[in-house]
Amino acid sequence: MAEAVDFSAFVTARPDGACEMQLAVEGVHCAGCMAKIERTLGTMPGVTNARLNFTNRRLTVDWRKGEVEPGAIVEKLETIGYRAHPFAHAAEDEEARQAAFLLRCLAVAGFAAMNIMLLSVSVWSGNFTDITPETRDFFHWLSALIALPAAAYAGQPFFRSALNALRHRSLNMDVPISLGVLLALGLSVFETAISARHAYFDSAVMLLFFLLAGRYLDLLMRKKTRALAGNISALKAEVAHRLEGGRVTTVPVVALRPDDEIMVKPGERVPADGVLLAGTSEIDESLVTGETALKRVQPGDAVYSGSMNFDGALTLRVTAAGERSLLGEVERLLEVANARRSKYLRLADRAAQLYAPMVHLTAALTLFGWLAFGGGWHMSIVTAITVLIITCPCALALAVPAVQVVATGALFRSGVLLFSGDAVERLAEADTVVFDKTGTLTLPEPRLANARDIAPDLLETAARLALASRHPLAKAVARESQDKRPVAGAVEEPGSGVRATIDGAEARLGSPAFCGIDLSAAEQAEANSVIAFRHGARTAVFQVRQTLRSDAASVIVALQAKGLDVRILSGDRNEAVAEVAAALGVADWRGGIKPAEKIAVLEELKAGGRKVLMVGDGLNDAPALAAAAVSLSPITAADLTQAQADAVFLGERLQPVLDGVEVARRARRLMQQNLWLAVIYNAIAVPIAIAGLVTPLIAALAMSGSSILVTLNALRAGGRRPAPGEQAAQEVPAMLPIGACH
Repeated sequence: MAEAVDFSAFVTARPDGACEMQLAVEGVHCAGCMAKIERTLGTMPGVTNARLNFTNRRLTVDWRKGEVEPGAIVEKLETIGYRAHPFAHAAEDEEARQAAFLLRCLAVAGFAAMNIMLLSVSVWSGNFTDITPETRDFFHWLSALIALPAAAYAGQPFFRSALNALRHRSLNMDVPISLGVLLALGLSVFETAISARHAYFDSAVMLLFFLLAGRYLDLLMRKKTRALAGNISALKAEVAHRLEGGRVTTVPVVALRPDDEIMVKPGERVPADGVLLAGTSEIDESLVTGETALKRVQPGDAVYSGSMNFDGALTLRVTAAGERSLLGEVERLLEVANARRSKYLRLADRAAQLYAPMVHLTAALTLFGWLAFGGGWHMSIVTAITVLIITCPCALALAVPAVQVVATGALFRSGVLLFSGDAVERLAEADTVVFDKTGTLTLPEPRLANARDIAPDLLETAARLALASRHPLAKAVARESQDKRPVAGAVEEPGSGVRATIDGAEARLGSPAFCGIDLSAAEQAEANSVIAFRHGARTAVFQVRQTLRSDAASVIVALQAKGLDVRILSGDRNEAVAEVAAALGVADWRGGIKPAEKIAVLEELKAGGRKVLMVGDGLNDAPALAAAAVSLSPITAADLTQAQADAVFLGERLQPVLDGVEVARRARRLMQQNLWLAVIYNAIAVPIAIAGLVTPLIAALAMSGSSILVTLNALRAGGRRPAPGEQAAQEVPAMLPIGACH
C-alpha cells in the first residue's frame, strides 16, 4: 500500500481563504518547461494560479482551500516529468522585501537625479547672464520639489543606519553619508530661499544613487547565494515515515515531534534522535561520530539522526534533544563557538572605524579654517560640505562589496556556495587547513573496488539486480550498471539480499550465505564490506570500499605549496585515519577524537596565532566548523553541519576547496587595492576641496569617478578559469580498505 504524504507543514493559509505552497522544481531547462508546468497545473480543478520563476526554479501554486491536496500537485508534476519538493521560504521573504525596498530607493534616486540634472543643464546650457533671477529660482525650487521627497525616501537605508549607530554612541560609514546629504540639501534650500546663484540638489541625489547601487549589489549577491543553497536543501527531499494508528505517513523531517513513532527502512538515514522500539540492524554512524565500523543495534538502544540503517526495518520513538543527547551537546558547543566567531570584524568595518571620524574632523577643520581666514559663513559652509561630499565613502563602501560580488560569481562557477558575507575575507586569511576524513577527504558513499576483476557481463547483470535493492552495499554495485533498467520481478529479503529470475536462471545478490558462497580467509576478515552475487553457476564477490576523492592528493599538495599547514582530525579509528593520512602525505593527524576535543585543538591552534580553515561534513564536525576562523562543508553533509559552515562545495572533487582559497586570496588583495585607491583618491581630492577649488556638483562627480574605478578593479576578482588538463597533479582515485562500508 502506498504511503500518504503530508505536506501540511509547507502550506500557507492566506487571509482570503486560499492556500499557497512553494516548490523547488527539478528538470526545468527552458521557457517551454515553464509554460508546460504552468499550463498543466492550471487545468487542475481548484488551482487558481501557478507561477514558475525560471531564474531560481521556484514554483508558487495557489488553490481554493479544501479542493486540492498538496500531494496531488506534486504527483501531477511527476506525470509530466518534473520532480518537485516543498520549500520553506519564510527566511527568504524578509530578504526579498529588503531587496525590493532597496531597488525602489534606487529607482527613486535615479529618477530624481535624472530630472534634476536636466533642470540644471537647462539653467547652465545657455549664457547664464541671460537667465533672470526669477527663472533661476523657479528651476531651483522645482529641483527642491523633486529632491527633498526623493532624498527623504531613497535615503532611508542610510538615515536609519546612521541613527542606530548614533544611538549606540558609535560611528559608521552611513553617518558621514547622511550628514553630507542633509547638509547639501539644507544649504541648497537656504541658497534658493535667498535667491543665490548656486544650489546643490543634484549633488545630494546623485550621491544617494551611487551609494544605493553599491548597497543593492551587495544584497543581491547574498540573496542569490541563499536562494541557490535553499533550492539544493529543498531538493534533498528529507522526509520521515511516521506511524499513526498502524498507518505509515510520509512527513517532512521538520514536522517530527518528541514521542512520534517512526519507521526507518533499510538503506535510509535515521531522520531524528530516538530510542529503538522494534527491529535489529547494523547502522553506520560515520556521519555522526566519524567512526566507520558498523554498530549492531537492538530494542532499547539510542540511535542518532544522520546514522545510516543497513539491513533491517527499525521502529523508533523520537526523543527530545535533551542535555545528555548528542544533538544537545552539539548545540551547546555551537552556541559557544558562534559567539566567539561573531567577534570577527570585517575589513570594510575596520576601515570605517578610522574613516568616519576623519571625514567629520576634516570637514569641521575646513569650516573653522575658512572662517578664521575670513572666508565668510557662506564660503566656509559650502567648502565644508564639498569636503564631506568629495570624501563621502562611496568608493570605500563599494571597495569590499564590489569585489565580493565578482568573487562570489567566480566561486559559484567553481562549485562553492557562500553563506556568509565576510567568508571571502576570512578564507583569504587562513594559514592552516584541518580536514575531517569520512565524507570529506573520502566520498560520502562507497564504491566498488574490484570492478575491473569481474567479467563485464556478470557485473552488468549484478548491477541491474542491485538497482532493485535499497541496501547501501547494493547501491555501490548498482552504480556500475550501464543499462539502468532494474530487473523485473525482483524480490528483496530484508537482512539477506535480493533475488530474481534472469534468463531462466535464478540470480541472487546479498550476503555470501544468501548466495551460497564461502568466503576466503581474507574476505572473511572484511565481511562487512563485501557483497556476493550468484547467477546460475557463475559467482562473484564484490569488494566495497571507501574511496578518496579523485583529486584529494593533488589538492593537498597544492594547498601545501601555497604555504598552508594541512592536518586531519577525525572521530574515526586511528587505523583508518592513518591509512588516509599516509595516502595523502599528511604528517599531522589525529583519530578517535570527540567534538569537544576537536574544538580544543582548534582553540590551541588559534592561541598559537593560527587562522584555521575547517572542512568537514559530519554532525560531529558542526561545532568545529563554527569554532574555526572559516569553514567549508560538502553539499552531502548533514543539515546542521551545513548550517554552521561559511560555504558548501558541490561535486565529488576536492578542487573547490583549493579554488576557494585561490579566489579568496585574490579577492582580498583586490579589496586592499580598492581601499588604497580610495585613500589615494582622497589624498588628491581632499586638498583641492579644502582649497575651495571645486563645487559640490564637481565633488559628487569626482566621488562617482572613484566608485567606477574601484568597481572596474573589482572585476579582476573573477580571475581565469583553468584550461582542461591544467590540474596540479594527476587525479587518481584511491580505494581504501577501511573496515565497513559507509
